[in-house]
Amino acid sequence: MGLNFITLIVLNYLRKTLKDSANFLQWKWIIDLGIILAIAFLVIEITGLASEKWVDVPSIALVSAIFYGIFRLPQFQFARPLAYAWLPLAIIVTIGSLVKIISSDFFKRWEESFETAVVFSVLWAIVYWVSVKKQRKALETERLKAEQREKEFQISETLKAALEVQVVERTAALTKQKEELEEALLELKSTQVQLIQAEKMASLGELTAGIAHEIQNPLNFVNNFSELTNELIDEMNEEIEKGDYEEVKALAIDIKQNLEKINHHGKRADSIVKGMLQHSRTSSGQKDLTDINSLVDEFLRLSYHGLRAKDKSFNSDFKTHLEAGLPKVAVIPQDMGRVFLNLINNAFYTVNEKKKSSPDFKPLVVISTKNLGKNVQITISDNGGGIPEHIKTKIFQPFFTTKPTGEGTGLGLSLSYDIVKAHGGELSVESKDGEGSVFIINLPFN
Repeated sequence: MGLNFITLIVLNYLRKTLKDSANFLQWKWIIDLGIILAIAFLVIEITGLASEKWVDVPSIALVSAIFYGIFRLPQFQFARPLAYAWLPLAIIVTIGSLVKIISSDFFKRWEESFETAVVFSVLWAIVYWVSVKKQRKALETERLKAEQREKEFQISETLKAALEVQVVERTAALTKQKEELEEALLELKSTQVQLIQAEKMASLGELTAGIAHEIQNPLNFVNNFSELTNELIDEMNEEIEKGDYEEVKALAIDIKQNLEKINHHGKRADSIVKGMLQHSRTSSGQKDLTDINSLVDEFLRLSYHGLRAKDKSFNSDFKTHLEAGLPKVAVIPQDMGRVFLNLINNAFYTVNEKKKSSPDFKPLVVISTKNLGKNVQITISDNGGGIPEHIKTKIFQPFFTTKPTGEGTGLGLSLSYDIVKAHGGELSVESKDGEGSVFIINLPFN
């Protein structure tokens, strides 16, 4: 009976395990036949239809064939751990059956030993199979982990390859963007240089009318005093002929005074021309000790007359509070002149705009200088519309302007700020919206 149970256990395991394999159909009928024979032998043995020795012999043959196939055929190697578990029991039962067939008396004498061996074989089968199951479970767990690691590795390799492709594409895109940005930067620098030059030329153009007006005054004085001097010389000649030398001396004194006035206004015209040349030529970067009061006054009048020539309706009062005895300051005159011109032009512009909307408004621009000990402070204030708080921090940024299109490049204040900084000074603004603005320049004496 034991052999048939072993046969059923092993054959059921083979059938269950082979069910999903490609070899199942090939071996199915043989396994099913073995199961039928084992069941038949078991029934015959239980019912007593045949003697025990006639059942044991075919049972031994069947179980021997099964174990032979498991250990010899590679298709059944998966069942070898199960065979090793039940093999001792199969051997002991087989030996016991053979001994019983050959000599029943001998078997009876050693029956207890056989039964003890059977018990130990069963225990061996159980312990061995449990151990095998644990090992298989551990191996299966390791296999699944290995498969998971392999899968993760493949995924990581795929992602790595994809990332490398993305990196190459991104690098190419960044390289292209870098080249485009470098090209755009070169174009921007070129445009910036052109705009700065345009701003300088624009300020020069605004000065032209003012310079013409300013230079006209001393020339008129020169012409008038020249004509008057000619008349005095004619009178002096007449008095010489008359012999009235006292009158001649008086006329000579008048002629000398006229010549001094001609010389004074000639120098005035010369200084205006020099100022124009300084403003128009490229800065050499050489600092000169400069009378700030004279420079501020010069560009105040040039700005005012230039705007008057440009717009006949423009009119504004202006005042100066220039502290006497200011030490000269080391500056680049043409650069600092541009700063004063930009700030004064802006002051006149804002009061003129306010005048357009308020006819009763009285525009006023005030320029003052003050000795602060280590610095000279120049303030340019107006009573125009002021600067809104939300744009106050932007006014010194390049290309920022509140003027309508075509009336400003947005570079005037930015260039002024940079020029003052380059002189070691500071340019700041105080303003209240609707009440006016004060631009403050602090320049060090040293």
